[in-house]
Amino acid sequence: MNIFFPKVCEACNDILNDNQSILCLKCRHELPVTNFHFNDYEVVKKVLYGRVKLESATALLHFSKKSIVQQMLHNLKYRGHEQISGFLGAWLGAELSEIEKYQGIDVVIPVPLYKTKLRKRGYNQVEKFGMEIAKALHADYNNQILIKVKSTKTKVFERRMSRWKNDGAIFSISEVESLKDKHILLVDDIITTGATIEACAIELLKIDNIKLSLATMAIAD
Repeated sequence: MNIFFPKVCEACNDILNDNQSILCLKCRHELPVTNFHFNDYEVVKKVLYGRVKLESATALLHFSKKSIVQQMLHNLKYRGHEQISGFLGAWLGAELSEIEKYQGIDVVIPVPLYKTKLRKRGYNQVEKFGMEIAKALHADYNNQILIKVKSTKTKVFERRMSRWKNDGAIFSISEVESLKDKHILLVDDIITTGATIEACAIELLKIDNIKLSLATMAIAD
């Protein structure tokens, strides 16, 4: 059943229910942008405070239930609307390219999917998001270094991965030499508890002398 969100015009509601991604200018301006990167707010970093050291961190949009952002991410992940990923990546990439602390990013790395989920979905929902950001920042894009080696159930994973603490890493890195002394931007779709980012960061921060920053499509309110 299609869901209509009052903040979206009728034309854009049709767009969200078809295989398209570009909203009209009016509806785009009504999206709940965070402006964290422009205002130097450290809301995203605070989610991971005491767990992961980040140079910089931002999210493009606020996420709440029964919102247009929820519908966009649902369409991206479960309805094959991969174009939304590139749309949001080009938007955030253009903004980050204007900010000095993001101009030194060397490589953009997406949070990977486990191989069975990737086969089922057919694409990683953050792939085009990361590629567009890398393009805007004139950085390399690498989706081969960080690998998800264990499948995780959402409810378990969002309890700060208590099982992972005992059973070993969920993510691994395939090689380290090319990332030494680099500033890495890790990208994901949404940050909630920060468990996924924490698990990725633990592996990436094993690389000598790297800096780690984070950018996501949305942050859960």
